[in-house]
Amino acid sequence: MKVLWIILGILIVSLVVLYFLGKRAQKKQAEQQQQIDAMKQTVSMLIIDKKRMKLKESGLPQAVIEQSPRLMRNSKLPIVKAKVGPQIMSLVSDEKIFDSIPVKKEVKAVVSGIYITDVKGLHGKTAQQEVKKKGFFKRALEKAQEKAGAKPVK
Repeated sequence: MKVLWIILGILIVSLVVLYFLGKRAQKKQAEQQQQIDAMKQTVSMLIIDKKRMKLKESGLPQAVIEQSPRLMRNSKLPIVKAKVGPQIMSLVSDEKIFDSIPVKKEVKAVVSGIYITDVKGLHGKTAQQEVKKKGFFKRALEKAQEKAGAKPVK
């Protein structure tokens, strides 16, 4: 019975600690978002390439790599290589918009420092996402249904 009370006490203490750490992280994230919004500007750029790369291999300035947390250095980030004016730069993309960034096209992007927060087409249209290919089993299922005379599943 004592063991259950000890385990219950440890769980309650850990939940309280996680609650306060979560609130603190939420405040930090809100402050960072305000800074990003204050510094954002719209820039026309030609997207050369985009990849998910480790921070060390990304081609970002050494000062950025040194300022990043140690755990972040080995994680993969969405990196976009773009030509902004006469310069070719490596920029970090927001995870939400990384898939909608077109490659080898000129776009207008909302940039805050080295961070791309939004991308629009050259004439204000949002970039279209690439169509995903169907998997092997999905194609095989469709072929089997066509042969059987049933409607294919989409």
